[in-house]
Amino acid sequence: MNPETIETAAAEFSRSSPENFVPENKALLPHVSGMRIYDPPIFGYADAENEYLNTLRLYPEAGISPVPPKTWLESARTVISFFLPFTEVVRTGNRGGDYPSVEWLHGRIEGQIFCIALCVYLSDMIKNAGFDAVIPSMDPNVFTKSVSPETGEHVYNCRWSERRVAFACGLGTFSLSKGLITRKGVAGRFGSLVTSVELPATAPVYSELYEYCKKCGACARNCPAGAIDPETGKDDTACSRFLDNVRAARKPYYGCGKCQTSVPCEARIPAANFGAKIL
Repeated sequence: MNPETIETAAAEFSRSSPENFVPENKALLPHVSGMRIYDPPIFGYADAENEYLNTLRLYPEAGISPVPPKTWLESARTVISFFLPFTEVVRTGNRGGDYPSVEWLHGRIEGQIFCIALCVYLSDMIKNAGFDAVIPSMDPNVFTKSVSPETGEHVYNCRWSERRVAFACGLGTFSLSKGLITRKGVAGRFGSLVTSVELPATAPVYSELYEYCKKCGACARNCPAGAIDPETGKDDTACSRFLDNVRAARKPYYGCGKCQTSVPCEARIPAANFGAKIL
């Protein structure tokens, strides 16, 4: 098994799987029925011994308590990360305004269902080839959200951050909004697997956490919750409050994505940081 085999299979799955399209019986509005959610994914790979994945002190934000790859899978050799870029119709639908579009809401909910489906598809393929694979994001305890008894604010903890895994796998660097900017932009979702397959690690073409971000402030201006400050970054609590309001109004749908659309990094690395070494 090699990266080409994995990536070819994933691309075909994204083109043909019904889960990558909004079903008619779930369409919030008629025009999104049958809408394709994602373009084919891009991939990155990291050795299971990767320092960033195994060293707590390298995680800059509070609320991250990463579990090393070999804790998830003792025989781990490689971590596989992928980014699913939203299609242009999903991105275009969410440009402008202060409320998430129906296209984006479907991308967040049905899109996550497809993201997990792709993880399971790849895991099954790897296991059928005689190797082991684990999907950390499917662990019921991977992410917790509680309320602080002292402040009443939300408290988050994550044992496997998809964006930080993607950074370690060479897929991209962070933005002010805490999204990850890849060569296909920031608008999309990430998935990953830990596997016993030995695959060549992707050599990152960056060295800094925020190397691709222009710090232009577009995401901060777009944020309807006022949760992003160009100087201090993102306030997760303010973002969460806004998402809770969306969820209350559109249950079971929620999401926002205004910091990922109508920004220079929506679908690519911003031009000022798009050097020849990345092409």
